[in-house]
Amino acid sequence: MFDYQAPSQLLKNKIILVTGAGDGIGKTAAITYAKHGATVILLGRTTKKLEAVYDLIEELKFPQAAIVPLNLDGAAEHDYSELANTIQNEFGRLDGILHNASLLGQRTSLATYDPVLFEQVMRVNVTSQLLINQALLPLLQKAEQSSIIFTSSGAGRQAKANWGAYAISKFATEGMMQLFSSELEKESPNVRANAINPGATRTNMRAAAFPDEDPQTLPTSEDIMPVYLYLMGKDSLTINGQSIDAQ
Repeated sequence: MFDYQAPSQLLKNKIILVTGAGDGIGKTAAITYAKHGATVILLGRTTKKLEAVYDLIEELKFPQAAIVPLNLDGAAEHDYSELANTIQNEFGRLDGILHNASLLGQRTSLATYDPVLFEQVMRVNVTSQLLINQALLPLLQKAEQSSIIFTSSGAGRQAKANWGAYAISKFATEGMMQLFSSELEKESPNVRANAINPGATRTNMRAAAFPDEDPQTLPTSEDIMPVYLYLMGKDSLTINGQSIDAQ
């Protein structure tokens, strides 16, 4: 799947929500999904960034995207209900979700970790994913086949010192994916859930985590898109409950 060659219209007529769509991997995934025929719902906290992605999709003459500004740190249950209502009214169903939005938090020991920041990271990286899935599952169930993709990390598989709330949130993400995949397999077999570990990629978050690293030595977000396309499209219908490395 690392060399997966996606058909040009792999996602034609699909409705896909991408969180953290204004920058980095989320931005690239949104554009890539649109390139392959999807109508992408761009969710993020910075309207200006979302508008820039929207405009680029328009310039490239891909299917028109939609913008949903939402700060996952401050969002409440009614915000997710409103999101579901908006998608229901505009599209009537949902074919996929890419949970991409994440906060890095502090690179420091748990003994000195700011508890307020810890809760903020967990809200964005974990709780928001639960609430989005709960609100949008009925829309995913309306699709013939739908895919939920979580964003994992090597830091969420093997604990490494000073990765703090981010690492804990990614351990939780792995667990949430496994729970959703096993439960949906029985209750909603047309909905599958998997996770992608992007690996070391040339993004702003990576630069913040490793300020002394030369970003030019890393793959770009475009380089890792084959796995994102594979898990969102029809060729992965039998894949469920897997955590896959993009590199």
